Amino acid sequence: MAEQLALVIGGTIGGLLLLLLIGASCCLWRRFCATLTYEELPGTPAMASAAASSGQQDRPCQPHARTQLSRPPDVPFVVPPSLQGRDWVPLHSGEWTHAPWDSCLASELLPHTPSGGLGDACMVGAINPELYKFPEDKSETDFPAGCLGRLWFSVEYEQEAERLLVGLIKARHLQAPSETCSPLVKLYLLPDERRFLQSKTKRKTSNPQFDEHFIFQVSSKTVTQRVLKFSVYHVDRQRKHQLLGQVLFPLKNETLAGDCRRVIWRDLEAESLEPPSEFGDLQFCLSYNDYLSRLTVVVLRARGLQLQEDRGIVSVFVKVSLMNHNKFVKCKKTSAVLGSINPVYNETFSFKADATELDTASLSLTVVQNTEGDKSQQLGRVVVGPYMYTRGRELEHWDEMLSKPKELVKRWHALCRITEP
Repeated sequence: MAEQLALVIGGTIGGLLLLLLIGASCCLWRRFCATLTYEELPGTPAMASAAASSGQQDRPCQPHARTQLSRPPDVPFVVPPSLQGRDWVPLHSGEWTHAPWDSCLASELLPHTPSGGLGDACMVGAINPELYKFPEDKSETDFPAGCLGRLWFSVEYEQEAERLLVGLIKARHLQAPSETCSPLVKLYLLPDERRFLQSKTKRKTSNPQFDEHFIFQVSSKTVTQRVLKFSVYHVDRQRKHQLLGQVLFPLKNETLAGDCRRVIWRDLEAESLEPPSEFGDLQFCLSYNDYLSRLTVVVLRARGLQLQEDRGIVSVFVKVSLMNHNKFVKCKKTSAVLGSINPVYNETFSFKADATELDTASLSLTVVQNTEGDKSQQLGRVVVGPYMYTRGRELEHWDEMLSKPKELVKRWHALCRITEP
């Protein structure tokens, strides 16, 4: 029994001594590693660096006098002033060296206030509130010259219920014919101009807030062929309606995608009082960017088209062709609008054209009617270009485009019937 007790006591004492030996070895190893890591290299004494930094604090900074930066290009941060005594940076050779702290560089890298004092400077790592500000919305304050007003609305289409939800939000900067303005808005879903929905009349305000919602029942097959029309009227004391302007908004696939509510604003346009031409009219914009050598055409709308309605279902599109020396270069087409004599497109096309080619280039815009059986018929054409090919309004439109680079120049043009050979 005594022998077993002695063995137990001896084993316990031996285990404790082994643990103490292991602990002492770990402490010695940590001190040895720390001594190797922070060992000063010859030729870079810390005292000289500290003396140099203390001397710089007593005199003004001279940025032109220094030849070495405290932050090499491969270090993507600035060491804070509190760690300037431990500014160790890696070199490409795998060695470590101590870079002296330069207070002049620190004062340049820190963001300063307008006073320019170092005491008022922000510390490195502080949040700059200017970087997190949202851009100011200037849609209610910046209006172009001659603007008739601006209208805000929302559009959402429910696929399952086949309902078009239109929200009439507000209008701003309406130009009333009298001192006071009492606006109301009528909503149409073109090409049906017989039925409409109407908002409430807002009394004596040029900046009405409507916040009203309307529902149009329209099938998913034809909704992308329809156009929303907002007609803004002023109601006078005799309750007569005077048109202030209108907005035409085509319902495209990208507008209705996602089953989400989209808020949109558009400037009001004046209704054209000129009667349509014999074969109809086409409105489009031209613009030329001389820096990019890019010719841009925006096909807006057509009116008064002479459709051949005795051939079943009718759809109309516009073909835009770039010509050079009367030779075909490139052709692009708009989407087809179903069964309307006043189709709206609002589609943009761009062509590559050098400035040296504009004297011999021209644009041909042809309105084409599609019928059942993939048959097509040209309803009319407009050609715009230089003096070599055009005269009158078409030539004026082309010249105005060249005189106003990078600006969209919008005009109506009468369609001409193409004579068959």
